[in-house]
Amino acid sequence: MAVDSSLSPLGPPACEKDAKALKFIEETTRNADPVQERVLAEILARNAETEYLKRYKLGGATDRETFKSKLPIISYEDLQPEIQRIANGDRSPILSAHPISEFLTSSGTSAGERKLMPTIQEELDRRQLLYSLLMPVMNLCVPGLDKGKGLYFLFVKSETKTPGGLLARPVLTSYYKSEHFKTRPYDPYNVYTSPNEAILCPDSFQSMYAQMLCGLLERNQVLRLGAVFASGLLRAIRFLQLNWQQLVNDIRTGTLNPKITEPNLKSCMDGILKPDPELADFVSKQCGDENWDGILTRIWPNTKYLDVIVTGAMAQYIPTLEYYSGGLPMACTMYASSECYFGLNLNPMCKPSEVSYTIMPNMAYFEFLPYDPNSASRGDSMTTRLVDLVNVEVGREYELVITTYAGLYRYRVGDILRVTGFHNSAPQFHFVRRKNVLLSIDSDKTDEAELQLAVENASKLLRSFNASVVEYTSYADTTTIPGHYVIYWELLVKDSANLETESVDSVMSQCCLAMEESLNSVYRQGRVADNSIGPLEIRVVKSGTFEELMDYAISRGASINQYKVPRCVNFTPIMELLDSRVVSKHFSPSLPHWTPERRR
Repeated sequence: MAVDSSLSPLGPPACEKDAKALKFIEETTRNADPVQERVLAEILARNAETEYLKRYKLGGATDRETFKSKLPIISYEDLQPEIQRIANGDRSPILSAHPISEFLTSSGTSAGERKLMPTIQEELDRRQLLYSLLMPVMNLCVPGLDKGKGLYFLFVKSETKTPGGLLARPVLTSYYKSEHFKTRPYDPYNVYTSPNEAILCPDSFQSMYAQMLCGLLERNQVLRLGAVFASGLLRAIRFLQLNWQQLVNDIRTGTLNPKITEPNLKSCMDGILKPDPELADFVSKQCGDENWDGILTRIWPNTKYLDVIVTGAMAQYIPTLEYYSGGLPMACTMYASSECYFGLNLNPMCKPSEVSYTIMPNMAYFEFLPYDPNSASRGDSMTTRLVDLVNVEVGREYELVITTYAGLYRYRVGDILRVTGFHNSAPQFHFVRRKNVLLSIDSDKTDEAELQLAVENASKLLRSFNASVVEYTSYADTTTIPGHYVIYWELLVKDSANLETESVDSVMSQCCLAMEESLNSVYRQGRVADNSIGPLEIRVVKSGTFEELMDYAISRGASINQYKVPRCVNFTPIMELLDSRVVSKHFSPSLPHWTPERRR
């Protein structure tokens, strides 16, 4: 069948299915404002009888003016009482006229616990729609992706049930366990080396092992390598470094590692694995080489790009990925969160620093709060300042505010975005950062208040030495795999004569663990269950180091009257100054406490 390339200004589609997807993108972005108006009207009409909308006396109105004048801008804490009622089993239409099907656990936290985002069954259709647009756009940039497979490291994470019986789990776990994913139709442009049994295995070691093994067995078929986040792909590389000898043994003998015990996965892998001494020799030669520069393209020589998120906090991993991949392009394809799927990158092969996401107006109703980090304005006064999707200004930064079909109304997501341009009438945004996030290695997000509390709790252990923390700062060290938090402490020791090195080291190690115990559940899950974060490190610096830090900042133009110690640093000269003053280093000696959360 001939494909009408005139359907898409984006470029000639690869097939008829792609032509329809690209046409949908064009029509939706061209009519962004009418689509937004329709989306808001649909959300308000269907949910008119919900307790939340009746509280604000909309009276069935579905127009923007009434909506904006009557509904407040809210944060998670504002909505927590309603969410708790739903979690406890209240099935009345509180937020949504459609039944809440489950909760999606956000990587953001409230009071140290994951946020619970309500969702409804039909949201899976909306997410699936956005996924269906990704490959048609990628096929414009990279031809021939139907001639091979993608090696993607995808995982399910732990899930719990609320007291009312609703599942609470991460959005990707929800998607991978859905029929949308498990029974997806065959698409030659989107075939994975990993079988569903490997992706859905709840044991992270067994899942990673099987996915890596399948990727090695089909190494010449692999055209793209990926994970959700850059940190996840680096964990896979580290896993290969630690386990390649056992993987080689499996390939050589055709027998599966006895550590793979999950019945469905074991049965699946037994049907795939056959002896291949030649492949075993090849993998052994490549992995046995001390130099892992370009290892990804050596093992998977036909790889055309890496499909990973390297925007925001993930940008810190770009140099390491460039090293292991031999400089392969990195594609950031979509922008999504637990609250809502937002949009996609229409130029996915651009440089990571140039990534912009086009918001798809059909996904939710979007508003934008002009962002000024120095502004002290809060509360209802902000309501009149919100800007509609099509009215944002290029070059300005905004905080994203969403209204969703699942029952979030004028909800502040916490993402700071900068407008880079428009595709038709839909704006394109560069993701700047998460608001208030200080440290992040993987999906963890630690803010200044959490870090302060962790330092305070840990420093109590110093009292037995008559010592205290004078100043501190931090950074996320991604030169290790997995990355880890580094905290610089300057101590005031009132009586150093009685200090024994061994006892000091022991107490400082316990301080590291005490800090980890104080951090939120997402961080602790990353340490304990996901192995995505390494042990926290405290580096003790010489007395007077933070005075030098201030002197350096003032020499660069900072005001001595307004100078505040930065609680997180990433400027190389400052880090070099701090590291040159380190007198001792200490690591957390064990894992912090974490169990899957019980929802009260």
